[in-house]
Amino acid sequence: MRLTRTHSCDVLVLGSGIAGITAALTAAEAGRSVILACKGKLFSGSSFYPGTWGLGLVGPADESDEADLAATIEAVGCGMADPAMVRAFVAGIHPAIEQVRSMGVKLRRADNGGQKEYIPCFDHKHRDWNGIEFDSAREIFSRRLKELSVTVLPGCEALELVQTDRRVCGAVVAQGGSLCYLGCKALVLATGGYGGLFKYHLCTADVEGVGQSLALDAGCRLVNMEFMQMMPGYISPAYQTIFNEKTFRFTRLRCPDGRPLLNGAAKELLTQRSTHGPFTSRLPSKAVDLALFRAFLEDERGVEATYTEEMRSDPPEFVKTYFDWLRESRGLTMEDPIHIGIFAHAANGGIKTDPNAFTGVPGLFAAGEVTGGMHGADRIGGLSTANGLVFGGKAGRSAAEACAETPEPPDEYLFHAASSGNVPEVLSTLQEAMFRNAMVIRGEEGLSAALGTVERLSADLSLCPSADVRAIAQTRRLTGRLHTAEAILKAALLRRESRGAHYRADYPEADPAQSSPIIVSQDSGAIRARFTKEDVPCS
Repeated sequence: MRLTRTHSCDVLVLGSGIAGITAALTAAEAGRSVILACKGKLFSGSSFYPGTWGLGLVGPADESDEADLAATIEAVGCGMADPAMVRAFVAGIHPAIEQVRSMGVKLRRADNGGQKEYIPCFDHKHRDWNGIEFDSAREIFSRRLKELSVTVLPGCEALELVQTDRRVCGAVVAQGGSLCYLGCKALVLATGGYGGLFKYHLCTADVEGVGQSLALDAGCRLVNMEFMQMMPGYISPAYQTIFNEKTFRFTRLRCPDGRPLLNGAAKELLTQRSTHGPFTSRLPSKAVDLALFRAFLEDERGVEATYTEEMRSDPPEFVKTYFDWLRESRGLTMEDPIHIGIFAHAANGGIKTDPNAFTGVPGLFAAGEVTGGMHGADRIGGLSTANGLVFGGKAGRSAAEACAETPEPPDEYLFHAASSGNVPEVLSTLQEAMFRNAMVIRGEEGLSAALGTVERLSADLSLCPSADVRAIAQTRRLTGRLHTAEAILKAALLRRESRGAHYRADYPEADPAQSSPIIVSQDSGAIRARFTKEDVPCS
């Protein structure tokens, strides 16, 4: 199918979470014409996930704290974070926060910031804690996008990146029942993580892992794909609401049959578990998550959680803020029993970029959760938002600069339109396989079985030429998810150790011989994972 270019701009941004919006604003402020295209509505992705009150944002306490924060990121990341990316990241956090504040976005500050609940998860000290409130962010960012004449295209799903002589110069998208070719001089991928590959996930429906697949097809490399944050969330009531980990030390946990979830040193384990949201294999508190996930696998009704009188009578400020929101938005109080399970949340891995958000492919930049490198095997709480602000800004600036002396995109593009009729069934099978075998508890047998399922599903897809845009988009989305799942599973199989968010039941300890990141690339159509020391850069 030959498509004629319907839109042209200097910078095309795909994705409208905090990274995409920041990239679009920055490129427009540099004087470039910008299109911001997003699959759903404006303000989507993990940044604006409705299952929590707002965006936690953490930065260095002051300039003298930057070195400690950088060192802590690398330590918490278990050697998997790129030091150059970390330095660029930390140096950019304070200016990014000040930029948001100067725009007028409301940042919530802590009245009792010295309480231990305000120490970011996996961190060892208090930092500069802020909370971006959703309503304020939407209002201010919307106004600024209009002031800068950024063209916003909601309901616009990216299906393929357009390249000429290896340079990215646009994208084919599905919008409103039509296929469109959007041309550009530079493109920013900010499509988010890959939580939607799992049956249970704490992210919006557009966080599907498709951007990582688009990047692989364009010649990019992925890094740290095996490090996926998993954390507790509500099964009932208020399905997919994030469970506040700070309450663990006040919580009683029981299996569906009434048995206590934990035996022995439950109090000590739950106290430690209250210091971090996602699962980690580094700490003894992993026993809480392992028990919770095993119970969840056996009975998907989830584990019952109730709160002690101590918390109900005098909750810490951070916890009270959460329950105030929970009461207003979900009608739930501390008195209500809930059932929780383990959900996929946020990706620490993704597209490998340099400190200026360049992917290595001419014309292509990336920012936010679609990327990897600035975090490692674990991530300090509040740095996901900071990542989107810092590298979204860098991507916007780099893309704006790349437009200089760049030729106009071609007028036409040949797109191979095909669809498959069994997409919902295949997707359900994929998500079940990832839930069973690639969540908290991983092992050679389960990962191999999941990889076999993914490869079989890919091979069995019956693709036929099609003019049905909805079916074409569904199929492209599915093939992208399968490719990204394959990348995750191959990285997880290769890493035969436990490190941070990656836990191998058959290799429960960290192995110093495997203390380097894993790169995933696509060579002649085949996805390959290898340790960094064995990696050969894409030519």
